[in-house]
Amino acid sequence: MGISSTQYKDIMYQYDQIRLKNHHIAEERYAKVCEQIPEIHSIQEQLVKLSADYARKELLNPDREDDYSSYINTKRVLKEKKRKLLTDNGYPADYLAPIYNCKLCCDTGYIDNKPCKCFTQRKIALLYQHSNLMDVLDSENFSTFSEKYYDDKVVNDNVSMTPRQNILKLKNICLEYVKHFDDTYKNIIFYGNTGVGKTFITHCIAKALLDTLHTVVYLSALQLINTLENNRFSNDDKEVSDSNGLSDIFESELLIIDDLGTELVNSFTSSELFNFIEERHLNRKSTIISTNLSFKELRKKYSERIFSRFTGYYTFYMIVGNDIRNKISISKVALSKLEN
Repeated sequence: MGISSTQYKDIMYQYDQIRLKNHHIAEERYAKVCEQIPEIHSIQEQLVKLSADYARKELLNPDREDDYSSYINTKRVLKEKKRKLLTDNGYPADYLAPIYNCKLCCDTGYIDNKPCKCFTQRKIALLYQHSNLMDVLDSENFSTFSEKYYDDKVVNDNVSMTPRQNILKLKNICLEYVKHFDDTYKNIIFYGNTGVGKTFITHCIAKALLDTLHTVVYLSALQLINTLENNRFSNDDKEVSDSNGLSDIFESELLIIDDLGTELVNSFTSSELFNFIEERHLNRKSTIISTNLSFKELRKKYSERIFSRFTGYYTFYMIVGNDIRNKISISKVALSKLEN
């Protein structure tokens, strides 16, 4: 679960650069202060010599507690003198202390061999970056989910419940899907008319999994087919394949394919799509698909081989109702006017 070894190296390289930058800043501060307050340099040299002398004594006589007590007291006096010189000259008392972006791990990424929270934040940011969902998930997630745009009066014959009951049921199914993602392999196809919230609900799942450090990749059906085509015509060159994002598609813990059915379907794309579905399934990598096509239209558009994989490997959920996008837009306009 999480990032690749290359991505891990990228994060650790970021920490190297942070430490290097902060070290340069600290050196510049020290040079500036020593030019203005030469005594600071003398105190620093005394501190260095004090530590070196104590280290030698500790090596020769490790049991002499009086040496340690004297060392600590002298060190404290020198440090206090340095702090007073700094404050008397208008500097903060800790102006010459080491500089860290994260004081918890001292910009190493780890505390006692365990990832620091700053490392986790970097990891999440990297996962978001590779998901193709950097911006949209701030506004489309379970916390912004609202059933109020769905009708709760007329029962839909296809699902034997109102659109509002249907979407609330699916929300709970999705929450359970996220909860058991690590121990249950499941693929989903959301289908229904345009504008009923299929893409929104996949975004909800994506954010919940990204925030728990899972790898998620989001692609339109057209982007998926283009990537598979580019890989096929790259003559199996691994570097080209990786740059095309093929490894992300096959290795991500969750792949979301939006608007299946909008891509061109021919013998070549059908073959590529079939192989893709098979490989994801064999590796038990979960996939979620959204489509405007009905069950009957899916069967008509795709080959029997592909359709049999859909019915065999995926659970179908229908989202019913009218196009809610206009209702959402009107609601946002009204809210904006109230705020202004």
